[in-house]
Amino acid sequence: MGFNALVVEKAEDGAISQSVQSIEADQLPEGEVLVDVEYSTLNYKDGLCLTGNGGLVRNYPHVPGIDYAGTVSESSDSRYKAGDKVVLTGWRVGEVSWGGYAQKARAKADTLVPLPNGLTTKQAMAVGTAGFTSMLSVMALENHGLKADDGTVLVTGAAGGVGSVAVAILAALGHDVAGVTGRPEQADYLNSLGASQIIAREELAEPSGKPLEKEMWAGCVDAVGGPMLAKVLTQMAYGGSVAAVGLAGGAKLPTTVIPFLLRGVNLLGIDSVMQPYAPRVEAWNRIASDLPMDKLEAMVEMANLSDLPALGASILKGGVKGRVVVDVNA
Repeated sequence: MGFNALVVEKAEDGAISQSVQSIEADQLPEGEVLVDVEYSTLNYKDGLCLTGNGGLVRNYPHVPGIDYAGTVSESSDSRYKAGDKVVLTGWRVGEVSWGGYAQKARAKADTLVPLPNGLTTKQAMAVGTAGFTSMLSVMALENHGLKADDGTVLVTGAAGGVGSVAVAILAALGHDVAGVTGRPEQADYLNSLGASQIIAREELAEPSGKPLEKEMWAGCVDAVGGPMLAKVLTQMAYGGSVAAVGLAGGAKLPTTVIPFLLRGVNLLGIDSVMQPYAPRVEAWNRIASDLPMDKLEAMVEMANLSDLPALGASILKGGVKGRVVVDVNA
């Protein structure tokens, strides 16, 4: 019996099209676990896959969706049984293999984690890869010594998916949080998540040319990269750490080694795609305990499969606030 999926196709002339189609279970990729998908979400990578940008999708037709949550319907792996609630993020699902923009998905058991106690599948997808990455960032900063009374923690790209969840988690843990955004109209939104300061993107857009500036930030979750990250590094407090999670502002880093040598600054790379099982479970359990659900709800915009083509184009232009949760059965 067929089920609905959002299928992306590429014509001979290179034109990309998207449509909701009925597909069959035997078209799904190989895997030990068949999942009845309840919710998916929208991340920047999903925008790339939906529009054919970034070279992430090599084979068409393709079903995007790098995240999904739902209920196991069949499993040949002893770790999961019918009725179990599960979450999948990363592992290049939705890029190399078909993903969660469908009512059913087949997964390798190694790529799944159990849904944590206290979270619904809808809440898990309000978190998604963006929020999962945020928690990995917070954990990395904590592992490098960050404590709530150390000073202000900066979050760049604060109104986006990663930034929104990072602001909410850090504020809930007692940190003073400053959010950087290029959208001044989002100030009230960021304040509601717990940001005590709103910094205009223009203030950090270009390095000053100085190898060091005044120490301002005890830690940072950076989703922007490029010149902004270079400037932030010069403003980090002694021994402070930056968790680098994105490159919305560019992949090049025009900086010097001076912040690392004279202030002991740490630049921490955060990868959520190939993260091993144990830290995945730890991060999801921390999300369930440390992310205020009322703050999470305030970030959410609901969508269905047919909304995704327009939303995918919008997220690439910075036009999506917070988190989009996709009800694949709507």
